[in-house]
Amino acid sequence: RSEVDIANLNLGELDLTTDEFILDEVDTHIQANLEDDLVKEALKTGVDLRQYSKQVESELQRIEQASIKDYIKESQNIALLHNQITACDSILERMEGMLSGFQSDLWSISSEIQTLQQQSVSMSVRLKNRQAVRSHLSQLVDELVVPGAMISTILDSPVTEQEFLEQLHELNNKINFAKELSFRETLACSDIQDIVDRLKLKAVSKIREFILQKIYSFRKPMTNYQIPQNTLLKYRFFYQFLLANERTVAKEIRDEYVDTMSKIYYSYFKSYSSRLLKVQYEEVADKDDLMGVEDTAKKDILHKSGFFSKPSLKSRNTIFTLGQRGTILSPAELEGPILVPHTAQRGDCRYPYETLFRSQHFGLLDNGCREFLFLCDFFMVTGNSALDLFNCIMGKTLAMFLKSMSTYVSDCYDSIAIFLCIHIILRFRAITAKRNIPVLDKYWDAVLELLWPRFELILEMNIHSIRSTDPQRLGVLDTRPHYITRRYAEFSSAIVSINQTFPNEKTHTLLGQLQVEVENFVLKMAAEFPSRRDQLIFLINNYDMLLGVLMERAADDSKEVEGFQQLLLARTQEFIEEILSAPFGGMIAFVKEAEALMEKGQLDRLKNDEARITQLVRGFSSSWKQSVEAMSQEVMRSFTNFKNGTSIIQGALTQLIQYYHGFHKVLSQPTFRALTVRSELINLHHLMVEVKKHKPNF
Repeated sequence: RSEVDIANLNLGELDLTTDEFILDEVDTHIQANLEDDLVKEALKTGVDLRQYSKQVESELQRIEQASIKDYIKESQNIALLHNQITACDSILERMEGMLSGFQSDLWSISSEIQTLQQQSVSMSVRLKNRQAVRSHLSQLVDELVVPGAMISTILDSPVTEQEFLEQLHELNNKINFAKELSFRETLACSDIQDIVDRLKLKAVSKIREFILQKIYSFRKPMTNYQIPQNTLLKYRFFYQFLLANERTVAKEIRDEYVDTMSKIYYSYFKSYSSRLLKVQYEEVADKDDLMGVEDTAKKDILHKSGFFSKPSLKSRNTIFTLGQRGTILSPAELEGPILVPHTAQRGDCRYPYETLFRSQHFGLLDNGCREFLFLCDFFMVTGNSALDLFNCIMGKTLAMFLKSMSTYVSDCYDSIAIFLCIHIILRFRAITAKRNIPVLDKYWDAVLELLWPRFELILEMNIHSIRSTDPQRLGVLDTRPHYITRRYAEFSSAIVSINQTFPNEKTHTLLGQLQVEVENFVLKMAAEFPSRRDQLIFLINNYDMLLGVLMERAADDSKEVEGFQQLLLARTQEFIEEILSAPFGGMIAFVKEAEALMEKGQLDRLKNDEARITQLVRGFSSSWKQSVEAMSQEVMRSFTNFKNGTSIIQGALTQLIQYYHGFHKVLSQPTFRALTVRSELINLHHLMVEVKKHKPNF
């Protein structure tokens, strides 16, 4: 029973003799067996465990006997199965041997593949290294080898052929390569050095001869030097080759070019300038041609000197008038073709100084810009080096220009010509700045330093001449615009119109001083007239003429225009009062007196002036038409400008209507309502209609 119990309880192996025996483990095994379903069922039904154990044991024996019988029954099959398993073991053993052999062979193959891979990588590295070495060696050999075609081309072909230029590039590369190898002390360099040097000397000799020949061709008379210059630009690499390989020859060519072109430019511009002066106007302004000099003064001088009979040129420009001279500043004229002196002489054409100045300096600008670009391109110079080289070529010519200009300007009194020349230079300077050609900047500044002081001096001389003018020496008095005023108007409008593009504060200041002197002169001349009416007519005619001339060229908002407009308006208003005072002075005085008393509330003081009022009303009604007609005729005779005279008449008639309206207003006051003469007043509307009939038609 105890063995069955131990088996059924599955207590495991318990070693009760060891110290490590733990009762807790026994409890755990007992608890686990109690959880068994059979044990639970047996305990639940109350079966005797000993009896139950016997039944189990009997059952096991029965099953064992049945199993033995089955085994005996199948013994042959089991034996057959055993034999088959034995045979399979033998086959598997042989297969294992074969697979082991295969594994060994595969290991050997893998080792061989790895070895081959390592050999392949090593061969690839060696191949790349050899290719790199071959590339460098091939390039080295190619650079070292001097082909026969190069030798024959350099020796025999003309320098103008394209093949020579190409081989010259190759030769330059080989020379540079040989220099590089010599620095590295490459032995192969010595094999080609001799032949490369001889080819270089031959190429330098041929190039030198070619370039010098082109430079010498500049010296031939009537040669257009721009053609050989363009040829040199086509072969600009020749100078680059010389500069890199034979600096002595390069310097020789550069010096020869500088010397040749310096002489050519100097000779050309000196001859051109002298021929230009032959087509200048023979009569030019002199020190007596000032704004304040009377017309008779110069004639007297000419009479005394015996030159009065000399015929003047038909196309001589007026000294103080701009006329068509200002067109020289238009883009079309400014950058137009230069004058051809012999053509102008054949056509008997004459020109003012500014036209010759423009032609001369446009030729300088055009040639200077082209020369500077050629120097930068062919001689490969920039910055200060280019400026210095340009000055070596053009310096003598520019100095000649400045000297001749200084001589001319010192004796020039044509202020408009000087001012036009100043603005020609300002525009030419803007053109060179736009083209990014700085070589003429200093020359432009030097010319302006000559012209500005002379212009200011002439302007100050004119100011002084007007200031010192004696009105009593200017001949018979005349209310028409004075010739000195006209001179100022023409001159001022000319200077203002020219000065608009490049305004100059000094010019504005001098013009302001000139305007003040002219205003004072006009007032001094007006003071010579005995009557105030003639004085006003003179002032209005002169101010109107000044405005008319100024507004043709100057802007409407210029200081000169604004100043004379205010003067004209003030004198016109005064003149209107003057011409109304003769026929309508009594009515005007009464209206002004009555209006002043009305403001003070003392109009009753005129209550006893019925006779005066009656005379004024009837006098106006009977004679106003004749008075207006006579006034209109007088105004139109007095003023040279029809438009101005008409404007004055309109202003006078408007003022007359305002006075008569004031007359109506005064007589409508309660103080005068009892006057019977009020019925004889002319209706204002009817008066306005009648006045319109007397306004001059435009």
